[in-house]
Amino acid sequence: MYKNIAANKRNTILIMIGFVLLIAAIGLIFAYVYNDYTIAIEVLIISVVYALFQYFAASRLAVAMTGAKKIEKKDNPRLYRTVENLTLTAGLPMPEVYIIDDPAPNAFASGRDPKHALVCATTGLLDIMNDKELTAVMAHEISHVKNYDIRVSTIVFGLVCLIGFIADIGWRMAFYGRRRNDDDNSPVGLIIILITSIVAPIAASLAQMAVSREREYLADSSAVMITRYPEGMISALKKLETHSRPMKQQNPATEAMFISNPLKKRGSSNLFSTHPPIEKRIERLENGKTKF
Repeated sequence: MYKNIAANKRNTILIMIGFVLLIAAIGLIFAYVYNDYTIAIEVLIISVVYALFQYFAASRLAVAMTGAKKIEKKDNPRLYRTVENLTLTAGLPMPEVYIIDDPAPNAFASGRDPKHALVCATTGLLDIMNDKELTAVMAHEISHVKNYDIRVSTIVFGLVCLIGFIADIGWRMAFYGRRRNDDDNSPVGLIIILITSIVAPIAASLAQMAVSREREYLADSSAVMITRYPEGMISALKKLETHSRPMKQQNPATEAMFISNPLKKRGSSNLFSTHPPIEKRIERLENGKTKF
């Protein structure tokens, strides 16, 4: 477990470096096409500033994008006390607690470290889960905090947001910008920008998928270690599978943060999902019962 936490801390640094290098590479491509290398410097500076901003502000952006509302114990004693008891068991500071008014059952955690963390559940989750299942789901989210998954997810969340923004700019530049000079009618620049605008979001999505899948498996197992009750996590996952539905307020950038894919309809393909199939997650827990 401690090796996974240390690996997550290292991965955060590697992801931030890779993020800056990727944006810098895109800046160089744009600079080449427009024959103005100050563009590369400007893009690099912006990417560094944005990476730092994202590190400190991503959780607040995630809250804003999901429509989550902060609560106190009096607002929902059941959820608040569940989180409170789990953080005491896990030896963590109490995170902020949020609720999303949405019938789709789901939950997520965010922040940059256990001292600056938040956990969130939807009203749909609270409606369908019994107390043991709710405890398991929130233990899953607390595990993301304890394992420093939230830090890695925060950086990936920022990468996906910015790459999408750059891709949009690339499309606009390709069709409305003026490449190199007025006499350059070569389609090469246009093709380069279009390819970059297509490939960059795909690369970001693949990175998001790779980061998310293994962390979901780890958080499931960590939740069982906290609760010492694998049946609670298994039962909760079965309900998430049965009652799965897309959330009302969706954004692909926040997809990997949730315990269950907030965009996915039942029966849709798992090939490019940020989440492993729930049946596989249940299978791992069933096979590992004797080890918990």
